[in-house]
Amino acid sequence: MPSLIGTDIAANYKKFVINQSGVGQETIVSITADADFISDAKLQAVIDYMTLPHGTGDGSTQTDNAFTVGGIGTADGDPIDPTSTTVVYARMQGTHDLDVTDVNAATGVNGVCTVAVVAVFKPAL
Repeated sequence: MPSLIGTDIAANYKKFVINQSGVGQETIVSITADADFISDAKLQAVIDYMTLPHGTGDGSTQTDNAFTVGGIGTADGDPIDPTSTTVVYARMQGTHDLDVTDVNAATGVNGVCTVAVVAVFKPAL
């Protein structure tokens, strides 16, 4: 086999790029209880909001797009316990940005849970 030293293959060996699978965009969000713990009702209210589109849909006021839940869990993999879990992470799949300000204001759990974007994985172009 010929030497690959000095070729494009060698120059890009073990270089990391922002990339993910072909599902559009993946956004990792944390859902943190402001008081007590994350109950099923609190978690469901946040997920319900993030999985429905909002605004008029005319392209000018559509502030959030509907996302699909790719997974929900805790940082250490323990089960979600509504009597002790304070932070839950969700992997949301969609095509645009998720406005957590809207989520926090409109879920009915504002002041009870706070949603924050932890990481965003966009397809490499």
